[in-house]
Amino acid sequence: MALCCAAPRRGLEPTKGWGPFKIYDRKKANAIAVDAVQRLGITRITDGDRLVGGLSGGERQSLAIPRAVHFGARVLILDEPTAALGVKQATHVLRIVNEAKRRGLAVIFITHQVMHAMAVGDHFAVLIRGAIAADFRKGEKSGEEITDLMAGGASMATLEAEIEGYMDSHDGHPPQQI
Repeated sequence: MALCCAAPRRGLEPTKGWGPFKIYDRKKANAIAVDAVQRLGITRITDGDRLVGGLSGGERQSLAIPRAVHFGARVLILDEPTAALGVKQATHVLRIVNEAKRRGLAVIFITHQVMHAMAVGDHFAVLIRGAIAADFRKGEKSGEEITDLMAGGASMATLEAEIEGYMDSHDGHPPQQI
């Protein structure tokens, strides 16, 4: 599968010829693919025939964004886009996400990585078991506060207080095993 493998809907792929004799224009598709990825800052890719399987995880993740932009996406929903990536690759993906935002795309960025969310987010919602536990804008909470919310928020604070109370009432000794 090459960079610009196939359009998501029939009829959008570049063609050459006329009438019923139109055929897929691979050269034009490759030029469009390379141009799209380079406009979003992926400058290492210069050949549209390069196989996607030969790309790193970060490059593959990054390619999905320009492809969506090219085919008219206005909203990107990214579910754990940096989860299996190294630091350098994750940074590259975050840079591409910020560039997509700068171009006016709405981005829903789902992650457990607080630092990654803070790097690209403007508005945050923390969900616990599918319910909104917190809803806030950038700068209203620190990374530590967000991490606490993600770890259970008030329920974790209650548990910590119970443990501390137990330890105080038992001279700092943990419960004895039975």
